Amino acid sequence: MSTPPTGAVTELHDLMVPMRDGIHLATDVYLPSGTDQLNAPAVPVIMERTPYGKSAVSRAEVSAASPEPMTRRQVARFFASHGYAVVMQDCRGRYASEGQFIKYINEAEDGVDTLGWIRQQPWCDGRVATMGLSYGAHTQLALACLAPQGLACMLMDSGGFSSAYHGGIRRGGAFELKQATWAYKHALKSPATAADSSRKHALQARDIVDWFQHMPWRPGHSPLQAAPEYENYLFEQWRNGLFSDYWKQIGLYAEGHYDRIPDIPITIIGSWYDPYVLTCITNFTELSRRHRSATRLLMGPWTHGNRSRTWAGEVDFGPHSILDGQFAPDYLHFRLDWFNQCLKPGLPLAETGGPEPKQNEPPQELAAPGGPKSSVSWFEMGGGSGRRDANDRLQHGGQWCHSTQWPPPQTRQHELYLHADGRLAQQPPASRDGALHYCHDPAHPVPTLGGALTSGEPVMEGGPFDQRVRADTFQYQPDDPTGPLSQRADVLVFTTEPLAQDLVLCGELQAELWISSDCPDTDFTVKLIDVYPPSDDYPEGFSMNICDGIFRVRYRQGWQQEVFLQPDEICRIVVVPFATANRFCAGHRLRVDVSSSNYPHFDINTNTGEAEGSARHSRIATNTLHCNARHPSRLILPLLPSRPEPHGGNHD
Repeated sequence: MSTPPTGAVTELHDLMVPMRDGIHLATDVYLPSGTDQLNAPAVPVIMERTPYGKSAVSRAEVSAASPEPMTRRQVARFFASHGYAVVMQDCRGRYASEGQFIKYINEAEDGVDTLGWIRQQPWCDGRVATMGLSYGAHTQLALACLAPQGLACMLMDSGGFSSAYHGGIRRGGAFELKQATWAYKHALKSPATAADSSRKHALQARDIVDWFQHMPWRPGHSPLQAAPEYENYLFEQWRNGLFSDYWKQIGLYAEGHYDRIPDIPITIIGSWYDPYVLTCITNFTELSRRHRSATRLLMGPWTHGNRSRTWAGEVDFGPHSILDGQFAPDYLHFRLDWFNQCLKPGLPLAETGGPEPKQNEPPQELAAPGGPKSSVSWFEMGGGSGRRDANDRLQHGGQWCHSTQWPPPQTRQHELYLHADGRLAQQPPASRDGALHYCHDPAHPVPTLGGALTSGEPVMEGGPFDQRVRADTFQYQPDDPTGPLSQRADVLVFTTEPLAQDLVLCGELQAELWISSDCPDTDFTVKLIDVYPPSDDYPEGFSMNICDGIFRVRYRQGWQQEVFLQPDEICRIVVVPFATANRFCAGHRLRVDVSSSNYPHFDINTNTGEAEGSARHSRIATNTLHCNARHPSRLILPLLPSRPEPHGGNHD
């Protein structure tokens, strides 16, 4: 990526923009050359609001050709050099902005007030576009839910809560502990910490990894106790277990406000190993259904914001898997093309180039600016050689696919039944008595091995991994055994026979389970795995996690009420892992693991039924999965008709 020389852009730093409550937010403005002159023509504006530093380095501002991260200042200069005014702002309570940071809650009103200020400036032509990754996407959708005048188009990358309760903060009733690691890391970077050396020292003295081995936490006894404003909002999220009005606030819940969002062009970027899969797909389906303007969705095989990297975890998806060279030369030009289409129609698109030739590009009618109002491009993982590459990663491969809707209309539902002998088969169980029992001990939870998560370092890491515990895997009890998760007594494993032909999964699967427990509350987890057969490179095979889900049983009769189990009461629950797209190749096996924990991705259910985030006791639960003719536990899979892998999907 190249950036224009400083002299080509006029820069105004640390303007303090007033909010409705008197708080001022630090704002940088970048103007195209000549825009600041008297009687100069006004131009459209691009706005990004961030808690990560309005001029700081952004780890996601990279390209395949230039992997060194850029600063937001460099990014702003790039867009300003192409004729846009650019506004970069620190969110409330972050970096140079005034006020107290409460995660997600103030972004709607602050965004509206900032947009109103922008439209009053002589260099603004009245149209404001927004962009941003992760929290920068959350700020955009929160703003849009208040239907502000002047919002012209949006580019939301890996965020923008459709419902934070159902994905992003909580999931299946459980609490995502990435919120805790994020809070700790960013409390260290808060203005209050910068101004208070004793607070900084107290936070730095905390060993966050060690704290994760000593649950439960409580207010005043957590790694955040020296930063009470961060500790307060964390426990507020953790303890609000019911889907109450707390979760329906703007900033956390766009689903209740979709009808207010302006009918403007919107591009949404997401990835299969990201905590915002549900958010991205729900936003796309709901907004494309309501709007006449273009709504576009791009889903890659990446982890959070790593769209220019061919690998994630222990798996490589091949040179065609990145954004670069497939949809634009790089991420900068991808955004520039989008803003030009929306705000300066008629300008030519950037030449699509990059380190590799384009593969399986969108049909012309989908790629054209005047194409259909909605379109989706997704990466179908799988079809690679399965060999170990020079970087010690499995070559899983894949290909880009395209449609005007999600899931694609060719998708059909298929069922696979869980059998008590460990089979996963199309035929339902014939026996009336099959059941499997295991103990869920909160002191020895099943460790997290990848998945759809971010911001968990140094405790956990997202992405696809061989499902094998290693010496460096975080475990709640460090002396718990290493080795395949399938060998744990508290993990039930169900596997198909080797596939006779490719099986293409595309969409959101469901696991309908019949369960019982001797405790009033417990969790059930489901993980879908692509099992590679043994090979010279992987003598024991490779068990690659595709997607996973969790369900807290107290919410089985609805998210707005708690209903505790009676001893050995048999009930039906539905665990819904995030949507995905994967080709299970002939010779592979499809496997599903069922257990009751996935820690530290999710908080540990103590099985006692105590209040969320406040448990002080724990019990070992004897949990039962019923797999019989009366209670047929099953997977419901969205499958596409199998088709040959196109040339270029495999790679060596």
